[in-house]
Formats: sequence, structure tokens, C-alpha cells
Amino acid sequence: MRIALAQINTILADFTYNRNKILEMAQQALQKKCDLVVFPECTLFGYLPFDLLERADVVKEQEREFKNLVKLLPAEIGVIVGLITKNPHKKGRPYFNSAALISKNKIHQKFNKQILPTGDVFDEARFIESGDFSKNYFEWKGRKFFLTICEDIWGWEDKNGKSPYKENPLARVKPKKTDLIINLSASPYYVGKMKRREYMTKKTAQYFKAPIMYANLVGGQDEIIFDGSSYVMDPSGKKLLTCLSFQEDMNVFELETEKAWNTNPATTEISDLHKALVLGIQDFCQKTGIQKAHLGLSGGIDSALVAALAVDALGPNHVMGFALPGPFSSDESLDLAKALANNLQIEMKKIDINPIYERALGQFSEAFDLGDFGITHENLQSRLRGLSLMAYANKENSMLLTTGNKSEMATGYATLYGDMCGGLAPIADLTKKQVFELCRYYNQETEVIPVGILNREPTAELRPNQRDQDSLPPYDLLDQSVISLVEDSSAVRTTTDRWLLPKLMKTEFKRWQAPPILKVSAHSFGRGRRYPIAHRAQEVFLKKSK
Repeated sequence: MRIALAQINTILADFTYNRNKILEMAQQALQKKCDLVVFPECTLFGYLPFDLLERADVVKEQEREFKNLVKLLPAEIGVIVGLITKNPHKKGRPYFNSAALISKNKIHQKFNKQILPTGDVFDEARFIESGDFSKNYFEWKGRKFFLTICEDIWGWEDKNGKSPYKENPLARVKPKKTDLIINLSASPYYVGKMKRREYMTKKTAQYFKAPIMYANLVGGQDEIIFDGSSYVMDPSGKKLLTCLSFQEDMNVFELETEKAWNTNPATTEISDLHKALVLGIQDFCQKTGIQKAHLGLSGGIDSALVAALAVDALGPNHVMGFALPGPFSSDESLDLAKALANNLQIEMKKIDINPIYERALGQFSEAFDLGDFGITHENLQSRLRGLSLMAYANKENSMLLTTGNKSEMATGYATLYGDMCGGLAPIADLTKKQVFELCRYYNQETEVIPVGILNREPTAELRPNQRDQDSLPPYDLLDQSVISLVEDSSAVRTTTDRWLLPKLMKTEFKRWQAPPILKVSAHSFGRGRRYPIAHRAQEVFLKKSK
């Protein structure tokens, strides 16, 4: 038996587009003389639907397109596709997260997801009813299969004996003779995620004593990035087939010989991180209907990285840089911004904020006492830059990209309605160390990021002789504390932890108002973080650290 694994990039709730993409891939699989083609989770609807499921008309439209899909699929091949289906029972939530096996223009069998994730960015149990995967055995052309959907295989205890569930329902399914386990997934990427996937798929393959096909979605959806990276693994943990990462792909698996048609090269962690961010920017813009992006070029490393990523995502003709010198900007900053724009072959415009700044100071001084130079004066500069960049966004329908990193976001070292203005925050889930690593990655073969940017001391240039390290701990220590407190939710242990925690808690209101943040860590700021603004929990955390 010949089985095609088709990872595709869907558009949420664009059912006609998704249907046509499925038809295109199914036709390709038929041309390769495959007996079966497997698509990822929620292929027809797109993922994650969240509160679109409140709208019954949206689900009805998907149902109409599903009927069209069944009629239009080539009759000579079996197709497994993911979709949202109605719960026909009066009890329970209104929908199932389902898969359908289609053959000869009829629905051969339906399968429902049982384990519904509710942690981090997920909240499936809000609308989705739990199915019963013990019913998910099926036969096809003399071969025996067992089908699961994403989280269904994630109930196994990890290497530390921990599981997110009280018990693993999959371990209650009686193993039967099985030729292949199929898992339809929409598993978001983050650094290190593949090791966890491989562990869970290996445990599942060992339990059923059969290879497992892991069909994962690819593409960006708001803050979340799906990497594809689909594969087939045998019970020993050996990958028999792999698909490309961060792009659509199809590979073919011969069930009898356990051979794949294509062999894809291994990737590195830093190259995957780069691809993830590029795909995240690209899909965020394309799926919201925006073709252009722009940002402020400060001559610093964060804006340099965002500019390079944007060029890779959209092309240099669709990216605009702005130099926005103020009263404390140095000539070096402007020169480095020009050098970066030249290396990236993007246009750069200059807007001098000094006249507006002086006028604003005069107006404010008439209305109230500004006092000595302080935070009001600093933030005013940042907000005037934000005002300028948002004006261009409105005029040109261009996506403003913010340039703050995760370590700055954790401390609140950013100006609300200033440098936090924008529609997307591409690197706000990167520590400062990761920012440097990615810039060095860009410079492997030739100088893309000017060396002067890499070597200069970080500064916001909002007051004379300002340095980031005047307000923040050394970035290497700060990064460690951000990983510990934000990503790992660990107890306060170090001096830097004790410095960071009050600022982390005090500035939550800023992050509630931040643009969407591309998620590339296990625990990012954004949709998956649900900390309240008003609380006194920090006193408990700090008390335990003494």
C-alpha cells in the first residue's frame, strides 16, 4: 500500500481555498498512484478556530464545502481529512474535532478527537465535545489502521513520570494488530518541541507495536506557527519518512517496505527558528490581506533583526525602514541604519521628530508643569516615533512591526503607545541572546547585519549617554531570569530573579496591550499567558525566596 502524507498551509475559515488545496494535493497523490492520502488536523476549517465556533453560520459554510469536497475528490483514492463536525447528541458541547475517511465520493468513516487540550494557547473544551477514540480502528484495502487526532497521543508520562492528565486514555485502548497508526496534528512550533513530539509518537508506536504517521499542519495563524515537519516513525524511534519544515510538502510512504520516496536533510535549531519567524511574518501579513511592512530603524540590533526577517518574509520591495532621530540620537545610529538598509536593499526614509518634540514640550508646559527632565520627556520621544510610524501605516496600509525582545517585554522596558505600537511583534518571544544568535546566523556567509550594530552597546537614546544596562541587569543574567520565571514558572532564586519579579508583575498591563507576539518558546507572552493585572501574588513569590 502506498500512502501520501500531505502537510498543507490552510487559511482559517477560507473553506473554498482549503477545499481547493485538498483537491490539488489529492490529485497529486493519485498521480503518484497512492491508495490513501492523509491530511493534518482541521484541514478544511483551519486551526485554531477559537470563538469562530460561536458563529453557527461559519460552521454551516464549512459543512457545505465539505459536501462539495466529497463530490469533487477523485474516486480512485482514499482521503483522510480533518474538519469540525456537529455533535448530534443533545448533551455536551456543540461540535467534535473530527477526521473523515472519504472514498468513492462517500464518507467511509468518521473519527472524533478524545483528548482536548486546554493549556497554553489551547481552549478546545470550550466548544468541542470529547470523542471516543477506542472506536477509531478501521480497515482499508486489507490493511488495519488506528486513527488519533493530535492531543490523543500526548497523555503518556514523560521521562520524569509526569503527565498533564490524571490518566492516559490511550493506554486503556486494547492494542489490536495494526499496520499503521495515523495521527492528524496541528501542533505549534517552539524551540525544542520536536523532542517532545518524538517521545510521544515513539511511546504510541511502541504501545501498538506499529509505525505511526504524524501528519502536522504548516503555516502561521496569528501568534502561532505550525512547522509541518511531519514524519513516520517505527516503534524503535527511527524516522522512516520526513517532510520539509515550515513549508507545504508531500511525501510518500510504502507500507510494505517501510520506505519513503524523498529523503529530506536534517535542520538545525537556529535555522528552524529563523524559518519559523519568517513564516510567521509572511502568513500574518498575507492572511490579513496586507502586502507591505515597515518599522523604525534605530541602528540597534533588535530592529536590524526584525528588518532582515521582514525582507525574507515579504521581499525588499515590500519593506520600508524609517530613521526617526530625536534630541539624543547619535550620528552613529543614523549611519548604521543606512548601512543596514543598504545591505537589505530596502528604502529608508528619515523623519526628524525634534520639531514636533519641542512644540509638544511647549504646549505641555503651558498646560501643566513638566518639571525636570525625566520619564515624561523620554516617553514623549518614543510616542512621537510611534505616532509617525502609525501615520504611515494608515496612509499606506502597511503592517508596522514592533522590535522589542522578550527580555525587554518582561521588564516593561518599553513605551506603551510608543515603541510598542504596531500590528505584530515578531521577536517579542526571543531573549537578547537569541537575537544575537540569529543576527550571527544572518552573517554566516556575508555581512547582512552591519558589524557595528552587533558590537555597539544597546541604548534607547532617550536621554544623554543612555545605556540599557543603566536600567537593566546584564542581558545574560536577565535572559536567564526570564527563562526561569516566565518560561519555566520557577521559584525566585537569584538576585536578578528578585529584581525582575516585581517588574514582571507590575507591567502586565503593558503586555495586555501589546501587538500579537510570534510564539517560538514553550511559554510566551500573548494568548497563552493569562496573568491578571491587579493582584498581590508577587509578595508570596518573594516571601518564599527568602
